[in-house]
Amino acid sequence: MSRRPLRIGLSARIYHPQPGATGLQSKSLHYLEQSVAHWVMSREVMVLMIPSVSGDGIVHRSSIRLSDYPQYLDGLVLQGGADISPQSYGEEPLNAEWNGDRLRDAYEMELLHEFMEAGKPVLGICRGLQLINVALGGTLYQDIPTQYDNPAIHLHADYDKYAHAIEWDAASGLSKLYPEQTGGGVVSIHHQAIRSLGRSLRVEARSVGDGLIEAIRLDGKPYVLGLQWHPEFHPPGSQQLLDCTPILDEFLNAARGRRW
Repeated sequence: MSRRPLRIGLSARIYHPQPGATGLQSKSLHYLEQSVAHWVMSREVMVLMIPSVSGDGIVHRSSIRLSDYPQYLDGLVLQGGADISPQSYGEEPLNAEWNGDRLRDAYEMELLHEFMEAGKPVLGICRGLQLINVALGGTLYQDIPTQYDNPAIHLHADYDKYAHAIEWDAASGLSKLYPEQTGGGVVSIHHQAIRSLGRSLRVEARSVGDGLIEAIRLDGKPYVLGLQWHPEFHPPGSQQLLDCTPILDEFLNAARGRRW
């Protein structure tokens, strides 16, 4: 009998009802970006989106809780999307546009803690990295251009066609995955960034030039890795962008219970 495929949970992006809207825009929508699901599925993996369990639906759900999902899933990917709310790390938004999504913050923080408690691996992408950091007591720059000295460009009109360089040192986990490299090009699309590190986290990579944190890892177990960039936007075989398949394989090996 063939081994069953890994089952990886993907946190939901959340579209909240718009005041005065009709049709779908008047409903709560949970969705994912196809590219991130396909990136994880490229290794014979089943991806299942995990809906939030808020009680605003007209049909009462069963007693299933977020804490039940780690029993049936082998790992969790926290996908990108809306800003983290500054209120989630004890600050007030300096600009109304930076309010973020506190409801999604709470949902994903609960997911993260449940998977960590169960010893299941977690990979955070973009917002996911920031969520991991905040959930473990860290803080963020609400806006890189106005709060960080001499920043490089991290949010560009070209969106996923714009890349910049990152680097890591010989003591990082990334150096073990890429023994012939000290960095590479990445696609990262963000105006927030890690300011102070959360508990038991260490820096894995920084942006070349301005030194902003681009990857973090939890010391010890379980496996928790956060990437500020979008590996799903890196085409296979690209000469300009970091090949992120070693990162995916490391995460999936952790989901199989192997050492990373």
